Amino acid sequence: MILGITMAGVSEAFVLAERLGLSHQALFDVASTSSGQCWSLTSYCPVPGPVPSSPANDGYRPGFAARLMLKDLKLAQEAALAAGASTPLGAQAAQLYGLFDKLGYGGEDFSAIINFLRGDKAAQ
Repeated sequence: MILGITMAGVSEAFVLAERLGLSHQALFDVASTSSGQCWSLTSYCPVPGPVPSSPANDGYRPGFAARLMLKDLKLAQEAALAAGASTPLGAQAAQLYGLFDKLGYGGEDFSAIINFLRGDKAAQ
C-alpha cells in the first residue's frame, strides 16, 4: 500500500513539474536530497533519465506490473476493512490503479501510472 501511494505521489509531482516547465532532472535533484526522498523516487523514478535502472527507461516494461500493484492494494483495503482501519490514501491508490488496469494497462510497470496522470491518450 505504501509503495502504491508513494508512486502516485511521486508521479503527480513530476506531472506538476512538467506543467511548470521544470526538468525531470531538476525535480529529481531537489526531491531526492530533501524531504521528498523515497524509494519510488530514487530507485524507481517514473520518468526516463534520473535513475537508469528504472522501468521508465525501458518503455515501462514491468519489473512489477500494475495489475500486481492493484492486487496488493485490494488486499490492503480488505485488511483495513476487516480491522476497522481508515486508509483513504490506500483506497484512492486502489481506485487509481483499478482504472489504469481496466483501461488495459495492467501489464505495464506500476510506475507507468504517471502516463495516466499526465492524461496521455495512450493511457486512457
